Amino acid sequence: MGFYDRFILPPLLNAAMGSKPITYQRKKLVPHAAGTVLEIGMGAGHNLPFYDKAKVTRLIGLEPHPKLRTRAAVRAKEAGIAVEFTDLKAEDIDLPAASIDTVVITYTLCTIPDVPKAMSAIARVMKPGANLLFCEHGLAPDANTAKWQRRIEPFWKRIAGGCHLCRPVPQMLMDGGFAIEQVETMYLPSTPRFAGYNTWGRAVRAA
Repeated sequence: MGFYDRFILPPLLNAAMGSKPITYQRKKLVPHAAGTVLEIGMGAGHNLPFYDKAKVTRLIGLEPHPKLRTRAAVRAKEAGIAVEFTDLKAEDIDLPAASIDTVVITYTLCTIPDVPKAMSAIARVMKPGANLLFCEHGLAPDANTAKWQRRIEPFWKRIAGGCHLCRPVPQMLMDGGFAIEQVETMYLPSTPRFAGYNTWGRAVRAA
C-alpha cells in the first residue's frame, strides 16, 4: 500500500462518503438492519449512527483499510454501538455458514476486485431468509451519462481507490445468486451525474 493509499485516500473517502445526499441514503436504508449484522466495507463508519440498537444484537464490520477502521472505531464509540472489526476483504469472509441475519453493503460494490467471489462469500454466511440491504452507485441508464462514465472511469479508479463507475448493480446481485425484492433508483442531488446514479433496496438469496 503506497503513500497515497495510506495517507491521502482515507480522508478523501471520509469526506466524500459523508456528503449530505449520501448520508440521506444511509438514513433510509441502515435502520432496517436487524439481528446479527455484517457490514461489508464499513469504511470510516458513516453508517454507524443509523443502526437501530434495539434491533441489532451483534454488528460485525468488515474493513481491510487500517486507517478507515480507526476512523470507524471512533464513530462507533460516538454512536454508542459495539462493533467487531475484521480486516478481511469481502472475498475472504471467514464467518460460519448461515450465521448472519442482515448484510449491509453501501457504496462498496464499486471497489470490490472480485465481485462474483464476494457475492458467493456473502451468500454463504447468510441465514435462510436473511436480508441483503444495498445502496450503491453504478452504471447510469441513459446513454449520454453512461458514455461519460466509461470515459472517466480509468482515471477515476486511480484517484478513488479502485472505484468503478460503470458497474450494473442489480445485474451483479442477480448474477451473484440474489433475488431483488425491493429496489429504487435516482440521481443523487448535488452530485456529479457520472457518479450520482444510485440503486438501493433489499435482496435475498435466490431459491
